[in-house]
Amino acid sequence: MNKELSQVINLRKNPLNDSTFIEECKNSLDVNGALVLSGFLLETAIESINKDAANQKHLAYYTKNQHNIYLTESDPQYDSNHVRNRLVTSSKGCITTDQIPSESALNVLYDAPEFRRFLCQVLGEKQLYEYADNLSSINLHYADEGEELGWHFDNSSFAITLLINTPEDGGVFEYLKDARDADSGEMGFDNAKKILDGEIVPKVLSINSGDLVLFRGRNSMHRVTPVKGKTTRKLVVLAYNSTPDVSLSESARMTFFGRLG
Repeated sequence: MNKELSQVINLRKNPLNDSTFIEECKNSLDVNGALVLSGFLLETAIESINKDAANQKHLAYYTKNQHNIYLTESDPQYDSNHVRNRLVTSSKGCITTDQIPSESALNVLYDAPEFRRFLCQVLGEKQLYEYADNLSSINLHYADEGEELGWHFDNSSFAITLLINTPEDGGVFEYLKDARDADSGEMGFDNAKKILDGEIVPKVLSINSGDLVLFRGRNSMHRVTPVKGKTTRKLVVLAYNSTPDVSLSESARMTFFGRLG
């Protein structure tokens, strides 16, 4: 095991090379659509990442967007009140891969072959690659008071995140597993309407600082509730591709980062 990695991850609690642990993680993700590895990061790593995040926060690009839950253009076949076109709000600040200090524990973790191998085994991927552009592989998100992530489905089949700092209140991850079936084209209008209208109580994912989360959000509708209080919620997104030499689209980079590189 990489010595640097052993100074980032609590390997006693999260033995990445242990076949039984890997199988338990895979089964949990397959059954629940989500996997939370509590206490994944060592306290010293959390403190270091938090300190860097505070120092870099002035570089963050803040966005506030209205979007539908499918993250697509509106569909004129449906009226504006239909769940297909109803708008929700997402707002956050973000720093990009090139703004993460080179010596950061996040780079050690992201680049570690042992970590990528573990992810591949749990996610069922043959290989994972970093983004070809210099912005999209590691993103650190800041959510201040009132900021939130509106209800939506992901376009990608999996998401990998690390919660670095919890707010005083709010900032809760809520989801409804298998709200649609994207592969068959079933949009899940009924489930989505019930969620947006408050007729279904979503599940809550309990996440604390230092926890690693693997989440399958393509068919599971999810959101993060508005942050309350003066403490910033900090979340790291570790983004990989199943094929090499992929860049995030220019339009997405401009939308999320405000620049191309």
